[in-house]
Amino acid sequence: MEYDQYPRHDVLCLDMRSFYASVECIKRGLDPSRTLMAVVGDPERKGSIVLAASPALKKKHGISNVSRFFELPEDPEIIIAKASMQDYLDVSVEITKLIHQYAPMEAIHVYSVDELWVTVDGLTSLYGSPRAIAELFQKRIMDQFGIECAIGIGDNKFLAKVVLDIHAKKQKDGIAVCHYEDVERLLWPVPVEDIWGIGKRMMRRLNNMGIIKLGDLATHPLRFLKKRFGIMGEQLYWHSRGIDLSPVYGDFTRSEQKSFGHGITLLQDYEEKDIYPCILDLCEEVCRRARESYHVGRTVHIGIGYTKETGGGFSRSTSLHLPTNLTMDMYKAVVSLFHRHYEKNNSIRRVYVSLTNLEYDGALQLDFFDQREKQRQLSRAMDDIRGRHGSTSLLRASSYKRGGITLERSKKVGGHYA
Repeated sequence: MEYDQYPRHDVLCLDMRSFYASVECIKRGLDPSRTLMAVVGDPERKGSIVLAASPALKKKHGISNVSRFFELPEDPEIIIAKASMQDYLDVSVEITKLIHQYAPMEAIHVYSVDELWVTVDGLTSLYGSPRAIAELFQKRIMDQFGIECAIGIGDNKFLAKVVLDIHAKKQKDGIAVCHYEDVERLLWPVPVEDIWGIGKRMMRRLNNMGIIKLGDLATHPLRFLKKRFGIMGEQLYWHSRGIDLSPVYGDFTRSEQKSFGHGITLLQDYEEKDIYPCILDLCEEVCRRARESYHVGRTVHIGIGYTKETGGGFSRSTSLHLPTNLTMDMYKAVVSLFHRHYEKNNSIRRVYVSLTNLEYDGALQLDFFDQREKQRQLSRAMDDIRGRHGSTSLLRASSYKRGGITLERSKKVGGHYA
């Protein structure tokens, strides 16, 4: 394949190895490469997830980041650390600041708390080749934070990310390079499920089509992929050939908002009578975010997952007569959906609500007799109080009931205790 018509950049994808576990080790003055460290969401719950395991723990006991707390072996050398999300966010921000010392912010795209892309076009005259820059970043991050870093280097963000996942993390020096010309050799032999962006569901669909390796995807007729998967099929095809036209410069913190959603996996089974305060709290958060962004939505959605013993659940949506960002408007519509589709006596473990089909609330035409303007003013006043004094400074009485979730979630960052 000829690649002359496609852009080439020097893109690095950085991944902080065993980030949470490494931060916990450094906090205790321990070496992350030798310490058996497990970071657990909530050590008080035996079923809590191991969010991170140090390299030494992975190597000795085969512990992964999807293991459960009760699956940890009885080893006196294992240190259990309760997740401290605020600490991880703070370190992540400082690492981004370090990278900003070498590259402008518009060249840095933070992907997650422990991973980012940075485009280093034009920096070779100052710091050397892309590999030399990667080695510089590794050294600076190790010297300043004590954290190992794996880096993928590619002509675009997709190649940098995939070669990081497939090859860099397995290299002794933690660096791997993939240019367009290397795709067939380095990536085509890889199973499709190992490729970034292809989940288990998509893997099964591709496997059923006889597509097992990335090379199979690259040689599959594009028209069939587009017919089967639409625009996603076209993206899969071009990615399999190493082509990615997503921007490598810009304000990556801004994107067009398509929906506002909020959900929770409950710590215990909820019965029907307990679920209403939970739903109201979720609607409150969704509508608060919509008001904050000056959006209203015409469609509301609820997703319910029953307890593992029962299995199943439902996901339903409905359109509103008028777009809204008022909590009680959304709550009434969501509860109506819940009543129509909930199977009586089933215990509930997961709840998700969302507001979609958005438009700017400035486009609303107010009716002279519209009594909701008072509700809008009240909602804005409540948002202002919470913004100045904290999310729990003003709560609905239902939030104090057994099913309420706002008080407990206010103690967490990213779903885990700060």
